[in-house]
Amino acid sequence: MDMGGNMDQPSVKIYEENRKNQSQRETETLFHRLHLHNKHQQKLSPADFLQIGPPVKQDHETSEKDLAHTFLQRLMMLDYRARYIPVRQDTVEVSQSTSVPVAETVDTEESFLDAFLSTSVDHDLSKQTHVHPMDIQMAVFHCSDSFLKQNMMTKLSQCQYALPLLVPDPVTMDVECPLWTFRQIRKTWKITQTKDNSNNNKSLPICKAETPMVSFFRLGSLSVSKSQLINTLINDRHNTFFHRNCPGSTKSRHLMDGVAEIAWYCPAGKPDDAFTDCTAFCNLHGDALTFKKQCDILTEKSSVNVVLLSTLKKGDKSTIFFSNLLKSSKPLICLSVDDSCDAVEIKKGKFKMGLKERNQSDISEELKRIIREILSEPHTSFQLETMAKVSGIRVDEDDPVCQKGKSAAKKVMNTLQKMDVSEIKDKFLPCQGRLWHEWCRINKELYHLKGNIEKEKSEKRQELMKIRQKQCDASCSELMKLFIESLSSLPSTDKEYFLKWTQILMDALSTDDLNSTLQNYEEKWSEVLALKKKHDKSDQLNREQTELEQISTKLQAATFGLEHIFREMGQIYEAHKSLQKQTQRRLTDWSKYPELAAELMISGHPMELMDGDAGHVPLTWISSLLEEVIKRLGDQRVFVLSVLGVQSSGKSTMLNYAAGRCTKGAFMQLVKVSEEMKKDFRFDYVLVVDTEGLRALELAGNTTLHHNNELATFVVGLGNMTLINIFGENPADMQDILQIVVQAFMRMKKVQLSPSCVFVHQNVTDIAAAQKNMDGKRRLQEKLDQMAQLAAKEEVCDAECFSDVIAFDVQKDVKYFAQLWEGSPPMAPPNPGYSDSVQELKNIVLSKASQSAGITLSQFKSKVQDLWKALMNEHFVFSFKNTLEIKVYRNLEVQYGNWTWALRSNMLTIENQLYNRIENGKLDKVELSYLSKEMSKTYEEIKKEMRKYFDDDRDKEMLVQWRGQFENKIKEFHDEQVRGVKRKLDEVIQQKTACKKLDGQKTEFENKLLQKSKELAQQLKDKTQDEEELQKQFDSVWRGWVRELTADIKPIEDINLEEDHVIILYELGFEWALIGESKSSGRYKNISEVGDYFDYVTLTKYQEHCEENQQPQESERDTRGQGTISQLRDRVSKAGRKVLNYFKGSFQYEDQQLIRSLIDNVEKHSLDTIRSKPVATSGYSPTYLLEVAKNVKEKVTEFESKRKYALKKEFTVDLLLYVFDRAESWLSESHKKFKMNNDALTYLENKKHQYYNIFRTFYKGSSSAVVLGELICEKLKVSTVEAVCNKTAIDLAGKMRCSFPAFSGNRLNLEKHVLKSLAEKEDFRGFITYIHQPREQVERFIKEEVEKYIFTSHKDKARDILKKNVEDMKQFVSPTLFTATERVKTQRGHTDMWLEEFTSLLKDELMFEDICSQNFRDINNFDFLKEEIEKGLVLIMKEMSSLSLNNMSEFRLTPDQILIDQLCKCCWVTCPFCSAVCTNTIEDHSPDDHSVPFHRPSGINGWHKRHKVDLVIDFCTTLVASDKFFYPHYDSDERIPYKQYQKGGDKYAQWKITADESKLTYWKWFVCQFQEQLEDHYKLKFQGYGEIPSEWRKHSKEEAIQSLDEMYNQ
Repeated sequence: MDMGGNMDQPSVKIYEENRKNQSQRETETLFHRLHLHNKHQQKLSPADFLQIGPPVKQDHETSEKDLAHTFLQRLMMLDYRARYIPVRQDTVEVSQSTSVPVAETVDTEESFLDAFLSTSVDHDLSKQTHVHPMDIQMAVFHCSDSFLKQNMMTKLSQCQYALPLLVPDPVTMDVECPLWTFRQIRKTWKITQTKDNSNNNKSLPICKAETPMVSFFRLGSLSVSKSQLINTLINDRHNTFFHRNCPGSTKSRHLMDGVAEIAWYCPAGKPDDAFTDCTAFCNLHGDALTFKKQCDILTEKSSVNVVLLSTLKKGDKSTIFFSNLLKSSKPLICLSVDDSCDAVEIKKGKFKMGLKERNQSDISEELKRIIREILSEPHTSFQLETMAKVSGIRVDEDDPVCQKGKSAAKKVMNTLQKMDVSEIKDKFLPCQGRLWHEWCRINKELYHLKGNIEKEKSEKRQELMKIRQKQCDASCSELMKLFIESLSSLPSTDKEYFLKWTQILMDALSTDDLNSTLQNYEEKWSEVLALKKKHDKSDQLNREQTELEQISTKLQAATFGLEHIFREMGQIYEAHKSLQKQTQRRLTDWSKYPELAAELMISGHPMELMDGDAGHVPLTWISSLLEEVIKRLGDQRVFVLSVLGVQSSGKSTMLNYAAGRCTKGAFMQLVKVSEEMKKDFRFDYVLVVDTEGLRALELAGNTTLHHNNELATFVVGLGNMTLINIFGENPADMQDILQIVVQAFMRMKKVQLSPSCVFVHQNVTDIAAAQKNMDGKRRLQEKLDQMAQLAAKEEVCDAECFSDVIAFDVQKDVKYFAQLWEGSPPMAPPNPGYSDSVQELKNIVLSKASQSAGITLSQFKSKVQDLWKALMNEHFVFSFKNTLEIKVYRNLEVQYGNWTWALRSNMLTIENQLYNRIENGKLDKVELSYLSKEMSKTYEEIKKEMRKYFDDDRDKEMLVQWRGQFENKIKEFHDEQVRGVKRKLDEVIQQKTACKKLDGQKTEFENKLLQKSKELAQQLKDKTQDEEELQKQFDSVWRGWVRELTADIKPIEDINLEEDHVIILYELGFEWALIGESKSSGRYKNISEVGDYFDYVTLTKYQEHCEENQQPQESERDTRGQGTISQLRDRVSKAGRKVLNYFKGSFQYEDQQLIRSLIDNVEKHSLDTIRSKPVATSGYSPTYLLEVAKNVKEKVTEFESKRKYALKKEFTVDLLLYVFDRAESWLSESHKKFKMNNDALTYLENKKHQYYNIFRTFYKGSSSAVVLGELICEKLKVSTVEAVCNKTAIDLAGKMRCSFPAFSGNRLNLEKHVLKSLAEKEDFRGFITYIHQPREQVERFIKEEVEKYIFTSHKDKARDILKKNVEDMKQFVSPTLFTATERVKTQRGHTDMWLEEFTSLLKDELMFEDICSQNFRDINNFDFLKEEIEKGLVLIMKEMSSLSLNNMSEFRLTPDQILIDQLCKCCWVTCPFCSAVCTNTIEDHSPDDHSVPFHRPSGINGWHKRHKVDLVIDFCTTLVASDKFFYPHYDSDERIPYKQYQKGGDKYAQWKITADESKLTYWKWFVCQFQEQLEDHYKLKFQGYGEIPSEWRKHSKEEAIQSLDEMYNQ
């Protein structure tokens, strides 16, 4: 329709051009003033505002340059005051609205009068007025990208503001319809049907809604505000359309003229509604005559046109425009500002009404009446989507990038055509429905096993894998294929459009079904609540509740959104990942799914953390997703903010998290911390975990309570802080919810997690009433304290008040929120007080957050896994395993190993030096203070390293809990090393003292032998030169010399331990035959590893009992025991069988273990006794063994006295021989050492070669210097070899400790390598030793690995270390010779002085026996002596360069023993169920519990079902998650649930055994591989209760070994 006048074409062009140029200049100026000049091309995006920025200050004036950002921030907070921002004037050019200009006048009476009579006052026209509020809004709109525009429009709509429908481009003046920006807006209303007065709910995307539209225009400049008039029709208490009388309005506005805004009136279904149905109101800003294109479009689209005008004159443009409207068929209402007439219908559909001198309220009511009357007749409807077909304007959705996204989304959604929404998920998203729910159910059942639990567990695991297989088979739906293709191939902007369009189309698909279902649900809920309040327990309540559940199921089926597609992606990924295979069909690689999701999460999309429908966390999917986020962002620190409350308590609204969708389950969203805020925080992101809320308890029973406990514990545990939302003011209404929350916090305290909390009271009527708030806080505090006491009973914890559970200050940590809406929805805007409350809450949260370092994303990933796995068990606290904490502790153990090794290796060096001093006679007392001083430097360095580690490590917040403990342990280790070395050196001094007699004789021997050698040489001078003849002559006289020198000395005899063993046993009363049989069979050597001790037990003690009781009563208790029953039935009488039957039920696992403990204790005590004897200093005596033997016999007798059975003599004999055998090597070595140090004959025989060489030297006529040089070299040769070997032992041990994988980590790492070695060798005997005597096997492993390292795998490295030490020794001795010689020459000394100087310089590095100088006093050329010694040294070093590493075993220090001392000083306590060894690196690690990741089936240790021969195959990690019971002792009457095993007594309470869903492949493989050997060893069977599940037999050795690495890295 042509609404224009008749201006000629050239004039129009000139006018348009001028208007365009002026608009461009004004726009450019405006953008500069708002600091948006660079944003018109480089648009603002949601990412600029989806971040944690500085708090928005509500009452502070804002600088003009910050207006745009402040407006957007407030708008995003749903603060409708965003339009009314006080401005701080930064320049004098801007006029101040707050100051009144002063007129310049002449100070006369006449001039005063003229000034008052004047119609205007002169003012400076150059000054700018402040920016018009709508110019700010439109400037931001023009400078935003399409996604931020869409967010803006959604928020403006929620603030009940009008939205721009037609917008002229400020540069080109082309008109655009921003249709895309309306796509997220949904309106809800109730249509009032006047006939039957029934309500009809409607909820539609506004683009789809067909409504009448009333368009308003003005012609010319009028005194009446059109926008203000429209507001009175829609909401007279809210300025939906900005008008001239609004705060901040100015005459100058640049961007609103020509803008057509639209708003919708939505009725509430009440009698006083202004209109009965949703009605659109459109308002064209500016003079309609100027904006022909907009007028044409609006008059065409509208149902009713309303024109405001003044008196018309014929022929002017206004008259022509109005005339055309009159001719149109559309209803028209003419509002004349110059007329005061009442409303009158001039002709059908054409109304006139005057506005002059009329009450605003009357005008509004009259206008409403007319519009209602018009709309009650048939009329055209307006649908926003049709704007896309209007010609002559630009529609934003026509942009190629938007169309590309829409096209991809439609392609996806076309697969769903003509389908019922409730069927879509079943057909196209099959992995997340029944299959996933079934998987979750079975997975939870794994934590409630009964009966044959390992078999049941194996079967359930197979069921889970079958479900995963079904998911894989069903995972290639056309919908998912198209969705993934688009998601992975589209560029980022196209992808964002694609996702938005997909959600828009999905919403459109499910809207109608969802609305009706929601209405049914609400009605049924109300009915159920009413019956509950009446305490009605009739069948009607049950029926109503059943119907409610059915509606709920239908509602769930009708809900279809993007989150369901992402959930399907997660399930496809989990299914394929669990089966580890690619799909055969052409589908995007499932392994890329986490990458796609990670990109979206980083860009700000919320991701589902817990599936709200299944009530389960897909751990594999979430872990992989977070790993991908870490790959892209790095392992950033995040502050986790959890939000918890009752459903519909306003959590998500408060978070400003999502628009228009109900939160189901738990979602996580990354929010970046802005650059300007990072300086105040130690983290880079806030990770918001928003939840569906706790379900209303009044509508359900135990299932809901369990779900609430689970959800609360999960999100509270994840959060560094939890916001707890409470709806309303009365804590009594929230008692159940508060108890759940308090209990969750109590659980966190017990597992050493310490989140903070803030309580938020939503929907408080009067938040300003301080007294009322104080009273509310007091009642909340009382209720929390009461709940803490109740929860303390439930969780078995001491807590009198809530602050005992968590740091909580009721004055600071409770926030009151006003009602969300200012008035009654659906037309009420959000309450500005709500935004203020959100800002205050933000300040509280940020203040608390600034004191936290948050956690890394990898730590968050671990926390999710730990919390969820623990929640699968009923007993969260017992089940919680903090993987992150375990990892940090294991790293600390490695550091502890490094620190202790540094101390130990330094102490070994000090020990070596002092040992040499003692042997050289330079030291006869060692003081603790001296040792501490020598260690002080290293000790201080270690303490400094510890401080640095605890202060600077990235996990220092977690490490702090162990700091004191480890500092004490290092001090204890240091002190223990000092005391241990003092003890060893004191023994050396004691031995040295005991050898003084021989030492005194040695000088005499040496003098005599030297003299005799010299004399013999002179006698044989020139008689022969044959070497053989010389040797023969020397041998003939040597024996005589020895006899002569030892004539008065009694030789020390060798010992015969074998003979002593037999004699002692015989003296104790054991028969020769018994002793002989035991020794010949050799069975005693394995007594500690016997699987079955039944053959050692005699039945005699039961004979009398059985005769009195013809049929013994067997215990019916279903507990487990060990012990085998030998196949004696065929060899015993009937009476004997009775005895045997009784014995079957009485000889239990505990008896077997007690016998094994007896053996271990006797062995330890006997060896300690033997080693306490002074054999090395005083020699061996058979009385030592006799003392031990008597003690062993007493121990056995004492043991028997407390048992119902006796032990055969064979047992005592085998035990004694075993103890003797274990002590034999130590006794032999010690006696050998004693003989070497004290037997003159031995000493002389060892010197024979040395004196032969001296004799030869004399024979050749060499000087005394040559002889002394040779004597010195002989002594140096022995001592340098020992020194080099000892140093090499320390260096090799250090090298292996640092670089050899098995020895370079913590105790757990060593355990892993021991088990790997056993599996690789398939060494059953080694396994049995490991199972029953783990330390012995570990020591054996260390020795084997050291030997392999030195002689096979790293022999070159070992040789290099040895060579280096030989070279170092050479470099040490040569300067020592030079120094001694120079000192003697300088002081003109003699031989005695030279020897004294030389030995003094050697004192710390080499042992050097004294040389008697009286035969060498004729030496005066000490340079010659030095040269002779150096010649000898060359030969020694040459000989030592080919020294074998085998020589190390002959000396005091060996690398294997050094490593055993270092690595085996750890915890050796065994699990009370399966006897697995605690893997803590620290020996006494109290208060930390014992733990081990490698638990095993108890049958490996010999456990079997009581009264049966069925070996037990249960893992204790499975048992603690089952519903089974156990007896803590064999004579217990009370059964303990495995889930509460720690109540079984101290030995159970000291262990941390967490339910483990891992496969534990290693021990399953072991059981299958060695089934026959185990059965033979224990004389039991893997049958019946202990039948091995078929699934176990599928594991290979390689998988078993790999599982060790997997468990180690958990």
